[in-house]
Amino acid sequence: MQIIKWSELSAAAREECLTRPAQRSQGVAAAVEDIIKNIRERGDEALRHYSKTLDHYEGESLKLSAEEIEAALKRVSAPLKQAIETAQRNIAAFHRAQLPQALEMETFPGITCAMRTHPIDSVGLYVPGGSAPLISTALMLGVPAVEAGCPKIILCSPPPISDGIICAAVTAGIREIYNLGGAQAIAAMAYGTQTVPKVLKIFGPGNQYVTEAKRQVSNDPTGAAIEMPAGPSEVLIIADQSANPAFVAADLLSQAEHGPDSQVILLSDSQELCERTLKALETQLAALPRVKIATQALSHSTVLLVEDLQEACAISNAYAPEHLIVQTEDPKALLPQLRNAGSIFLGAYTPEALGDYASGTNHTLPTYGYARTYAALGTADFCRRYTVQHASAAGLLQIGDTVECLAEAEGLFAHQNAVTLRLKALRSEQQRDGAPQGK
Repeated sequence: MQIIKWSELSAAAREECLTRPAQRSQGVAAAVEDIIKNIRERGDEALRHYSKTLDHYEGESLKLSAEEIEAALKRVSAPLKQAIETAQRNIAAFHRAQLPQALEMETFPGITCAMRTHPIDSVGLYVPGGSAPLISTALMLGVPAVEAGCPKIILCSPPPISDGIICAAVTAGIREIYNLGGAQAIAAMAYGTQTVPKVLKIFGPGNQYVTEAKRQVSNDPTGAAIEMPAGPSEVLIIADQSANPAFVAADLLSQAEHGPDSQVILLSDSQELCERTLKALETQLAALPRVKIATQALSHSTVLLVEDLQEACAISNAYAPEHLIVQTEDPKALLPQLRNAGSIFLGAYTPEALGDYASGTNHTLPTYGYARTYAALGTADFCRRYTVQHASAAGLLQIGDTVECLAEAEGLFAHQNAVTLRLKALRSEQQRDGAPQGK
């Protein structure tokens, strides 16, 4: 990483500095399309084939048995189990508070409108495994699904599933767990097989094959919805002279170690802070077990020297980071200027890792610039809202002319007639009885 002065860049160079690594390739799309097709046609047979060839899983059972779950729980250490339980309580408290509230109001005399919600009937959770078994993701997906009250919740993770992931799922309240990873897991949940039930909506991050599979099944009306588009993890840090360079470097590396296609950006109005951060980053990087992955991520990351913190906020809003860390003398003062971010971390003692694991907020966040239009995962994502309306006879008599006029203006005369017929009937009764009908 090198320090680049933002004011000296052309418009094209500025855009290049904020460009994410390319994700989707035609080869990935074609491979995923083939996997989905085979699973739709051959079901469990295809799942077992992909588990052996792609996940190197030799077992026959796609679903974890109650005995396997209990054995996994016994293998989890007491400290890890306690950490999972503490995180679960915090996440549950925050997401329980997000439960949608019913709304009902009279918008016009005699016209009542209401908003209702119910939990989505069936949801599928995908928890990545591999080199970094994401125990926390099982909590971040499982807890809001349970708090929302979804009747059917299943979880898929690449085999062999980490004992920690199993413990987190059970702690969240989920016991239907499948030995399935990659695009094949997404396809199985979207369309169902002999063993894996079809779900209505799929949640969870993954590699480019998982991301592409989610895109394809969500574009198919017979597939499944997804929570949001996804890309590699990323962080943007706004720091001034008061920031601790070691803290800033540590936060940059905490995202860089996620994967070779992750991206980290530092914005600062202090040349000295930038230089000291790069030195601290070099020292900390050398000690990381995942140094190779982090080094690759740093190759398409950058440090930008800006004129002031207001300019930093404008750049951050344009980039729309998944994670935004503000390490300045008065971080709360910048909050009104910050709009587009998945989650914001204020102050020197609020590392992004806090939100990843245990503060209570959700770490499933929009990436790749989608924070401009998408929000952090929450309880409402596991619910479906719908509206209800009721008009009394008196209400329709008062508002009917408005509807007739608008329908006629649009040339939708059947719409107009649906109201006209009722108005004629009501006015006829009114003339006969001397008063409009009641409710």
